[in-house]
Amino acid sequence: MKLFIATLIMLISLSVQAQNIMKETLPYATIPETPENYTPGTVVARMVDGLGFRYYWATEGLTDNELDYAPGNDGRTIRQTLNHIHGLSEVIVNSAKKQPTDRTVESPKMTYEETRKATLENLKTASTLFASTENLSEHSVIFKRANGESEFPFWNNINGPIEDAVWHAGQVVVLRRSAGNPINPKVNVFLGKLNE
Repeated sequence: MKLFIATLIMLISLSVQAQNIMKETLPYATIPETPENYTPGTVVARMVDGLGFRYYWATEGLTDNELDYAPGNDGRTIRQTLNHIHGLSEVIVNSAKKQPTDRTVESPKMTYEETRKATLENLKTASTLFASTENLSEHSVIFKRANGESEFPFWNNINGPIEDAVWHAGQVVVLRRSAGNPINPKVNVFLGKLNE
């Protein structure tokens, strides 16, 4: 019995440590420092950073209870909304990488933690790439489908995936509040950090 209790305590401790390590390594707990110069690329990168910060805190500390919460009007659950945001982050990062988003390949099934991490990493990669770009017109949004490719100018990335993901991050905030687990009240989106 003592061995069982000791093993259980050790497993709980390791789980907590793993969660803390994951929290420390995910981008956007705070918004990055501002760039020195205003360029088209740094402005877009900052928009993506703002999205990353909002997403980080909208998704921080969610439990299965909230993930499975739906508004009751045939709307998406929080988990389904997070999967949609992840898909949007793939479009954003693929545009930053100047490569198509391949809709002929099914996305792998991921856990909440994997989805959250992949989304945040996609946004960080996109921000880094956009910040160094000289010409946003080179970053088209391209979709590869079974019947061919379709290409859209970068403008569609702004009013499409980037702003859509911001919209949905806000939905997650509202839904988790309705489910009984509001976001940290110290989140300050204007300053991009937690209030002291």
